[in-house]
Amino acid sequence: MRHREPSSSESYFWPVIWAVALHVLIFGLLFVSFAFTPELPQSRPVVQATLVQLKSKSSAQVQTEQKLAGEAKKTAAKQYEQEQLEQRRQQQEAQREAAAAKAAEQKEAQQQAAEQKKADDARKAQQAEAAAKAAEAKAEAEKQADAAKAAAEAKQAAEQKKQADIAKKKADEAAKQKAADEAAKAKAAEAAKQKAAEEAKQKAAADAAKKEAAAEAAKKKAADDAKKKAAQAAARKAAEDKKAQALAELLSEDTQRQQALADEQGDEVASSFDDLIVRLVSEQWTRPQSARNGMSVEVQINMLPDGTITSATVTRSSGNKEFDNSAVSAVRNVGRIRELQQLDRKTFDQLYRQRRMIFKPEDLSL
Repeated sequence: MRHREPSSSESYFWPVIWAVALHVLIFGLLFVSFAFTPELPQSRPVVQATLVQLKSKSSAQVQTEQKLAGEAKKTAAKQYEQEQLEQRRQQQEAQREAAAAKAAEQKEAQQQAAEQKKADDARKAQQAEAAAKAAEAKAEAEKQADAAKAAAEAKQAAEQKKQADIAKKKADEAAKQKAADEAAKAKAAEAAKQKAAEEAKQKAAADAAKKEAAAEAAKKKAADDAKKKAAQAAARKAAEDKKAQALAELLSEDTQRQQALADEQGDEVASSFDDLIVRLVSEQWTRPQSARNGMSVEVQINMLPDGTITSATVTRSSGNKEFDNSAVSAVRNVGRIRELQQLDRKTFDQLYRQRRMIFKPEDLSL
């Protein structure tokens, strides 16, 4: 059984961990050894000062004091040397312990490396064995896939042949049906052609009859329209002649007769001038878009005897400002009604100095 080769990071991981742990342990031991090192007594000065009193002494006393000072100096120097030796001994002991700990750490690291190598070898063998098994399984799967593919291709070929046979059979049946349909269509087309020819013939006859009837109706309508227009023209001429006659009689030199005629025919004259005013205003009026049937506005017209319109004001609004303004503008645009000069002053003052006019979208009236 072959194992997978470890990567470089895996082969150095555990040795590095053990090395770091060993160094930490050594530094801990050194710290503990320094912490428990006994404190050395403070070194005494080698030379001790001697107070010399300025008094006279004997030579024997002076020698004795000097001897004592020399002994004290030797004792201090010996003690200092012992202290130094003790410190060096402790340092050497700490170094030996550190070296021993380092050697133990290296030995343990070597053992761990050997164990890691052994484990890596075992893992490589397992990986190699797994790879071999995977290769065998892959080969077997490919073999089975090839077999399944071959079987599927054979089945597909058989299905395609079957479908081709069915398609061929359907094509033959469709061809037969198409031939039958084309024959039926040809027969139907012939029948439709004959029917269309018959209908066209009948339609031509009907159209000729309609045209003849339409021509007759148009001729009749034209005659009726001509009669109607002639009647309207005759009526209009009669009305105009009647109005002209009334005005001529009204403006005659005979004042009394004029007054009598004005009293008798005042309404007829007023109606004539009202029609004139309505016609003139209607010619100047433009129907606004907002105008609707049913609206009405009352406009008061102020005029001078010569027919000049001096002002036009709304006395009763329609509720639509645009429609009201259009009515006032139409009256003002007339400017002057010269025909009003034919009226005498009294009739003018009574009827036309101030005259009210009602505007409606359907018509205009006074």
